[in-house]
Amino acid sequence: MATVIDGRALAKKLNQQTSERVQKMQENDGITPGLVVIIVGDDPASQRYVRNKHRTAQRLGINSIVKQLPESVSEKELLEWVGQYNNDPAIHGILVQDPLPDQINEKDVTRAILPEKDVDGFHPVNVGKLFLNDSTKYPVSCTPKGIMTMFSEYHIELKGKNAVMLGRSAIVGKPMAALMLNQGASVSILHRLTKDITEYTKDADIIVSATGQLHTLTKNDVKVGATVIDVGQNINEKGHLVGDVDYDDLFDKVAYITPVPGGVGPMTIATLMQQSVDLAEWSIHRDN
Repeated sequence: MATVIDGRALAKKLNQQTSERVQKMQENDGITPGLVVIIVGDDPASQRYVRNKHRTAQRLGINSIVKQLPESVSEKELLEWVGQYNNDPAIHGILVQDPLPDQINEKDVTRAILPEKDVDGFHPVNVGKLFLNDSTKYPVSCTPKGIMTMFSEYHIELKGKNAVMLGRSAIVGKPMAALMLNQGASVSILHRLTKDITEYTKDADIIVSATGQLHTLTKNDVKVGATVIDVGQNINEKGHLVGDVDYDDLFDKVAYITPVPGGVGPMTIATLMQQSVDLAEWSIHRDN
C-alpha cells in the first residue's frame, strides 16, 4: 500500500517557515518581501489562481500587489509595467500570469523580467543556470521545485535512480528533468512522440507525470515500489478534478503517490511564496 505524499500538510509547513522568515527579515533588515503579479484580461481560471496567490502572500506577510491590465493592452504597455517593477526596489519578485492575449509575445515578456526578480524561474538566464547546475543562487520553476521539496521531506532518494518525466513543457517537464538529473538520477523525458512509453515507465523508480491526459498510467505501466508524482489537473467523466494517473489502480502497487487534489498543487503556491522570500534575501546580500 502506498504512502500518500500530503501536499497540503507540507505546504502548510512550508508556509509557516516562510512566514517566520518574513518576520525575521522585517525585524533584522527592515525589509518586507514584495511580489507583484501582472494579469491581463479576465480569464476566470487565471483570476481565481491569482486571488489564491494574493491571499496566501498577504497571510504570510508578503507585500502582494496584483496589477490588472485589460485584454486589449499592447505589448509595449505591458513591458513598460514590467520595467517599472524591475526598477522598484520594494518589489523582489515579478510574475506575469498566463495566458496572455495574441498581441503579446510571451517570450519577450519573460526576457524583460530581470533574472533576479524572475520569481517563476522562466528567464533564459535562470533556466541556463539550472541546466548547468550552477552553484550560485537563482530561482527555479515553482512546481518542479515544490516536487523536489516533497522528495526531500519524504526521504525519497534520487541519486542512482531511474527517473521518467512524462511531458516536456518548459514550465514542468524540462526543469523537473534537470533538477532530478542534478541530483544524480538517470532521467528519460517522454512525450507524445515517444514510442512505447511503458518500456520506460516499467523500469522507473520515479515517475513524474505532467501530460494533462486522463489515465496516463495504470498499474500495468509501473513496477512495484515506484514513486509516482502526479502534476496533472483534469476533469473526469463525473466532473471531478483528478490527475493524469489512475490513482486507485496504482495505489496498492507503488511506494509513494501524490493525490489530486491535495498533492502537487498546494506545493506550487507555497513554493512561489518561499521563492519570493528567497529573492528578497538574495537582494539584501547582493546589495551588501
